[in-house]
Amino acid sequence: MSHTVEWKVHLYLSEDEGRTRARVELDTGATALTGRGLARCNPDDEDVPVIGDELAAGRALSDLGQQLVQAAEHDLESVGAPPASRRPRPGYGWIA
Repeated sequence: MSHTVEWKVHLYLSEDEGRTRARVELDTGATALTGRGLARCNPDDEDVPVIGDELAAGRALSDLGQQLVQAAEHDLESVGAPPASRRPRPGYGWIA
């Protein structure tokens, strides 16, 4: 059975005094989730805005991805599936 859906995702970036903030909003039509990310430039480093944009956006998308996985695990449990194993996931040293 073929199935196609469209989800709307909007990514917003803002920069202020060496900090880049990202917010990514997902609207599935039934669920709305928001992921957030932050990147900070070390005052001693050269300010390269694209690096802050990439880090903040990547962190926001990672946050959103984790929320989607948690929502799916919750949905699976609500239909009787056993809880997902809680294996530790690798850390990346990113600022939350």
